[in-house]
Amino acid sequence: MIEQHIKYRILRAKETYQDAIFLFEKESWNSSINRLYYAAFYVSIALLLHMGMEVKSHNGVKRKIGELVVSGKLKKDHARIFGLLSDFRNKGDYDDLFDFNKEMIDRFIEPVKEYINDLEMLINI
Repeated sequence: MIEQHIKYRILRAKETYQDAIFLFEKESWNSSINRLYYAAFYVSIALLLHMGMEVKSHNGVKRKIGELVVSGKLKKDHARIFGLLSDFRNKGDYDDLFDFNKEMIDRFIEPVKEYINDLEMLINI
């Protein structure tokens, strides 16, 4: 059952990443950053499940990703990217009168793709 859940989260991460690209191409910046965050979030959940860790909140995932960096299992860039995406997702979803632009989002497109690929390789199922 856990393996199915892990595979499902990886699939959701990849689909959500594709949604983010589509929204980016349509110049829907706030929605694109939201989808980039969730793509990273889903693959992070998959990794944590693979490692026998269960978390109940977005902050819990962020905290565990940081712990994996400290323990040497993830690169610092992984935690940096996830942390920025989390902050930006909150800003885009909850701050009034704030909009992202192409340049702000474009710098996350490739790093999120790499994040998904790196974490999937660590899971290796």
